[in-house]
Amino acid sequence: MAIMGTSISFKLSLLFSLVSVSLFTNVLSETRQNAMTVIPPTCNRIECPAYDVVHVGNGYEIRRYNSTVWISNPPIPEISLVEATRTGFFRLFDYIQGENQYNQKIEMTAPVITEVSPSDGPFCESSFVVSFFVPKENQANPPPAKGLHVQRWEPVHVAVRQFGGFVSDSTVGAEAAALKDSIAGTEWASAIDKSRRAGQASVYIVAQYNSPFEFDDRVNEIWFLFDVENKLLAM
Repeated sequence: MAIMGTSISFKLSLLFSLVSVSLFTNVLSETRQNAMTVIPPTCNRIECPAYDVVHVGNGYEIRRYNSTVWISNPPIPEISLVEATRTGFFRLFDYIQGENQYNQKIEMTAPVITEVSPSDGPFCESSFVVSFFVPKENQANPPPAKGLHVQRWEPVHVAVRQFGGFVSDSTVGAEAAALKDSIAGTEWASAIDKSRRAGQASVYIVAQYNSPFEFDDRVNEIWFLFDVENKLLAM
């Protein structure tokens, strides 16, 4: 009887653990979908740009980034975002490995971002600008390099949607459309439209936080940038 009682207790304990894990997983999934509160694990290991969360909506959040510095490729004409990002990333990787005018190695950061200006048709080349976030210690004087240029962003607001897995050409458009649908009818959507009409923002940005060799806990984001003054005017 003692053995039977121990067995029943073990099974109940195991069942409770499985239920707890299931509930936690469901809550985490719902949180990621509705509250955008997951900090990419990569940012616990390497430097990422700091931001403040201004608003949390259903499937998106609004962030405010302070001034940031990026080292960027010139626009890359390509049909595939994945191929353009790969091309731009290898140039940037060489740069941080010391292929710059100072022969200076630079610490890896995240995310690598790709600014997207889509073409007018499915078989036409789009324009992609791939950039690397410059660490704080190098922002005052980033090493110059042939074929790359520095972007210094003023403080900016960003509408963000997060998604997992590997970025593919087939999913990026759908994720960008989902972010657009999530903010439709809000003052944020109005501010984004104004910024785009004023030529102050690309159509969208894809931010990738993981190296190609990481398979777990991958975090990617779609960004819509907009000017804070336009947001204030829209309210």
